[in-house]
Amino acid sequence: MTTVLLLRHGRTAANAAGLLAGWTEGVGLDDTGKEQVTALGRRLRDVPLAGVVTSPLQRCRETTDAIVSGREVEVTVDEGVGECHYGGWTNRPLKELAKEDLWRTVQDHPSAATFPASEQYRHESIAQMQLRAVETMRHYDAHFEQQVGAHAVWALVSHGDVIKSILAECLGEHIDQFQRITVGPASLSAVRLTATRPFVLRINDTGSDPADLVPKPDQAKDAEATVGGGSTAQG
Repeated sequence: MTTVLLLRHGRTAANAAGLLAGWTEGVGLDDTGKEQVTALGRRLRDVPLAGVVTSPLQRCRETTDAIVSGREVEVTVDEGVGECHYGGWTNRPLKELAKEDLWRTVQDHPSAATFPASEQYRHESIAQMQLRAVETMRHYDAHFEQQVGAHAVWALVSHGDVIKSILAECLGEHIDQFQRITVGPASLSAVRLTATRPFVLRINDTGSDPADLVPKPDQAKDAEATVGGGSTAQG
């Protein structure tokens, strides 16, 4: 299967202020975030992207624009990789939310956490978020493999909790362990999906050269782990 670059959007004013933006409209990148995604775009400049699938939210669309700037890359917007639907927690300060009983469930037992209903915003559970994000990723993974081949590399631009939940799945971890994973603004994580298992190639990378993430033709369909660790980042 193909290689998936999991890209979190750059920093926003809501991130800096400690607000849980969720699906709040009009939350774009701040100046720091714009610098972050410009640098991310430069890092990915020589990676041949088969396509980009992005969350519909402004901060992810702006991140995607920086990544595809100057390139001819197919961009698809899909709510399946959109932010978690936090319902009544949306646009509230994290310091305030940390005082609620649900906070401890989200931290310690997220598989049991469902966000409160709201008249303005949709709500869902963390488990539901993970399910729709992983299903969406696998749908597009199959699409790009069929369209380009098993050597294809494509990007999924999304949000911290969404990417963490995908990585937990690829690591074979229960969703209750996903809070152990860190995914910072404008970070790059990467997975290669195969018929038997996912390979996790990067987590929360904000500085390395991603050129080695592009598989050679003879590596593209390899679903076996290299005993002893191998000699490359993918082995």
